[in-house]
Amino acid sequence: MPEGTQVEPGQFVVAPLGPVEYLGVVWPRPEGAPAPQIEPKKLRAIVEIVHDVPKLPRVSLDFVDWVASYTLSSPGMVLRMMMSAGRAFEPSAPRYGVRLAGPPPARMTPARARVLEAASNGLIWIKSSLAEAAGVSPGVIDGLVDAGALLTEPLPDWHALPLDLSRKRATLTKEQAEAAHALLANTSGGFAVTLLDGVTGSGKTEVYFEAIAAALGQGKQVLVLMPEIALTNQFITRCEERFGARPAEWHSGVSAPLRGRIWRAVAENKAKLVVGARSALFLPFPDLGLIIVDEEHDQSYKQEERVAYQARDMAVVRGRLGDCPVILSSATPSIESLVNAEQSRYRHIRLGVRYNAAGLPAIAAIDMRASPPERGRWLSPVLVEAIAETLGRGEQALLFLNRRGYAPVTLCRKCGFKFECPNCSAWLVEHRFRRRLECHHCGTFAPIPEKCPHCGAEHSLVPCGPGVERIAEEVAERFPDARRVILSSDLTPSISDLRETLREIEEREVDIIIGTQLVAKGHHFPGLALVGVVDGDLGLAQADPRAAERTFQLLNQVTGRAGRETIAGRGLIQTYMPEHPVIAALVLGDREAFLEREIAARRGATLPPFGRLAALLISASSREAAELYARSVALAAPPAAKIKVLGPAEAPLSVIRGRHRYRLLVMAAREADLQAYLRLWLSGVPKAKGDVRLIVDVDPYSFL
Repeated sequence: MPEGTQVEPGQFVVAPLGPVEYLGVVWPRPEGAPAPQIEPKKLRAIVEIVHDVPKLPRVSLDFVDWVASYTLSSPGMVLRMMMSAGRAFEPSAPRYGVRLAGPPPARMTPARARVLEAASNGLIWIKSSLAEAAGVSPGVIDGLVDAGALLTEPLPDWHALPLDLSRKRATLTKEQAEAAHALLANTSGGFAVTLLDGVTGSGKTEVYFEAIAAALGQGKQVLVLMPEIALTNQFITRCEERFGARPAEWHSGVSAPLRGRIWRAVAENKAKLVVGARSALFLPFPDLGLIIVDEEHDQSYKQEERVAYQARDMAVVRGRLGDCPVILSSATPSIESLVNAEQSRYRHIRLGVRYNAAGLPAIAAIDMRASPPERGRWLSPVLVEAIAETLGRGEQALLFLNRRGYAPVTLCRKCGFKFECPNCSAWLVEHRFRRRLECHHCGTFAPIPEKCPHCGAEHSLVPCGPGVERIAEEVAERFPDARRVILSSDLTPSISDLRETLREIEEREVDIIIGTQLVAKGHHFPGLALVGVVDGDLGLAQADPRAAERTFQLLNQVTGRAGRETIAGRGLIQTYMPEHPVIAALVLGDREAFLEREIAARRGATLPPFGRLAALLISASSREAAELYARSVALAAPPAAKIKVLGPAEAPLSVIRGRHRYRLLVMAAREADLQAYLRLWLSGVPKAKGDVRLIVDVDPYSFL
């Protein structure tokens, strides 16, 4: 350590590890723990203390320790997520913007006039932002700089407009006002978890905006977690309308330099309102006063690679460690959250009516056994007629199928050959718009051949089953004059493309939307009157304890996009099992009956939230090596009265990216110390050899 200096917990330092110097963090010794006995010759001096980066607050250090302990990960791996903005630790390059400086130039054009009007607030603008706000090219900005009407000035590291807490975006209904009052009471006294449970279109966002305003009014920081990047743009627009300024964004689409500036702004308590994906939970907030988890049921909050964690649950932990309230918001809350509310662990606020007296969509099932589609088609005549009626009224229709591409399987009608991924135990999916076959697990792709590679027959390859591209093809044939768009992650790969597509839908530049689960995630489409679910049974045929719950949530959310304003909404679900409890509950609008049945089934099987699960995934490039090691892991499992180990068994997706996979499932009673059991078990497991890997996933959400 440099002579005459001292370090404190949370400070960033540069330390040697072998011949390489690394950036690290000073960690506090656990309270009451004795000093570690380390041979002096093994100690190395700290090279440098990083003074120009704010130290991590103590609550962040505690959070790292808690997450690492719960997930059985190394603290270093969790800390790495907290230090993911590498540019925050580098000297920031100077950045420049422009602001209004002098009188208008002698030569004025409509484009120049729009720029000067946008810049009339006197603030420093980033050139690209000013050009976008005025609807001009960057060249117009440069011309005004040359003319002396705009002045170039350096931008601060973090530039955010002050938030105006007195603004109102909408007048709350009586039900919303009562919910907001209850929410403020729940969030005014330190840590508490509130489940905000409102039907689609009930205005939950406007209600929790009141809690955001209250927390910001106390000078606190606020974090809003969103499950999907595409949602952030619509939400940020609403934030601007409500608070007069944009919040900080944190997700994978933010550039590395901006991530660095936002990270520092959060650490320095300059960024007061942050909207982000699950990783935003690991930002170093020094004064966090409120956490909101929007669409709390969404499975996107579960991270499965590296450190496997559930962001919704970790948000509750972060709130408890920092003594700040947490709001979980959803139209279809997870069973875990509902049971916690029933058992008074969470407070429960309900919104049962849509905003502005809009009615909930009328849901009906189309029995595909009685009203099948024509041969070679996928839309029932009942749904086709409903689409035609909707378009005739000048309204929008949405067709939902949670399957990307054109067809899930392509086979040879002569020899029966099917195209399988060479690296995974999965079929190659035909993507006709891209003219290729693609694996959705490893990304392997190949051009669609003209003849069967197995038997050589020409013109014998046929697609089996529909994807959204095939539905779009049928829609184009049936409704050639309708304006169509496909909303799928593979066809709108960039965030800007996705947001532009959403804008077109919102502004009614599209008549028919064909989409995957992207369309179900909280979007507001004012002109949407009809939602048709092409395959309502798709999510039910899975060996997953949450299959029924997820299908109910997904179909409830997607049909809830219809009729959110003055237009009457309608949802039609194509199904071969109209009597299935999930479909019946959606049609009858009887959520409570479905939940009662599902909760009873979970309780009887001791499944979450009435029991606990952990998955052990063993993988290797050799099937024999993976199986052998999986059996040795199973043999090392210690006996326990309230814990049961199932497996090993070959995973349903037995090969991914060339690695063979075996799974073990641990089922434990709610009161069992699952982490202690897993640590004891893993301490007796033989060391893996070669390329064999063992991954532990506490609270698994995927069973593939």
